[in-house]
Amino acid sequence: MKITKAVIPVAGLGTRFLPASKAIPKEMLTIVDRPTIQYIVEEVVASGIDEIILITSQGKSAIENHFDYNFELETVLKSKKKDNLCEEICNISNLIDIVSVRQKKPLGLGHAIWSARNVVGNNPFVVLLGDDLVQSETPCTQQMLNLFNELQESIVAVQRVPMDQTSQYGIVEGEQLRERVIKVNRLIEKPPAGATQSDMAIIGRYILQPEIFDLLENAKPGHGGEIQLTDALLALSKKRPLYAYEFEGTRFDAGDKLGYLKAIIAFALRHPTLNKEFRKHIKEVAADL
Repeated sequence: MKITKAVIPVAGLGTRFLPASKAIPKEMLTIVDRPTIQYIVEEVVASGIDEIILITSQGKSAIENHFDYNFELETVLKSKKKDNLCEEICNISNLIDIVSVRQKKPLGLGHAIWSARNVVGNNPFVVLLGDDLVQSETPCTQQMLNLFNELQESIVAVQRVPMDQTSQYGIVEGEQLRERVIKVNRLIEKPPAGATQSDMAIIGRYILQPEIFDLLENAKPGHGGEIQLTDALLALSKKRPLYAYEFEGTRFDAGDKLGYLKAIIAFALRHPTLNKEFRKHIKEVAADL
């Protein structure tokens, strides 16, 4: 079955990025020359997905506006003969079909995904978190879709993290089937020290079967009093196989201040027109430290 829809939750308050995120959605903070959310959407498009469902909340209209047409701006750019820039702006509006669904209560990631149930329907779908960037040769979502085409089951993307950081993530335990593919036996949301020997942390990419919606609807609040996706995934794994995929690439938590700065440097060093001068600048700065 071909997956055609991606859900991107962007309803969070972005408290880790205050005060910058007080009036601007954290997903709209710029990485080099485009907002974080555009990189996520471009990954979806490059992976062959047809439709995006944004899970939004009050104060997130800037995200929707970014992917909409701006007739006044386009007219001004055309009048000033800035045709290349105008074309780039128009291309953003034409990237992909996007619909928005409001998460009416801030009840966590699991509840945000559940909010998309009526738009997704009874089909498997992709979830990408709006502040998780992955820099890779093959888009992370495409890597996961390739595996899904083989397994036809739910998949979570994972990366190895230092053991002293496992309490910051959902952690996967399971059986290594082959290189990069794990059959999940257990998931633990932000385990305390000593609760697991696994260093496989879930990051913001998922492929989910539609059964997840019923499990989320009946889920009880977990860690932090929120509806945890990890708890629903564990319940799903008891009904049908669940796999973890150790993706190829580098992940940046752009919702964290340090992760955001790392992402700016990494993407600037790969920018087609800025990379040489930026690399030179980095060397000069490093020499002065």
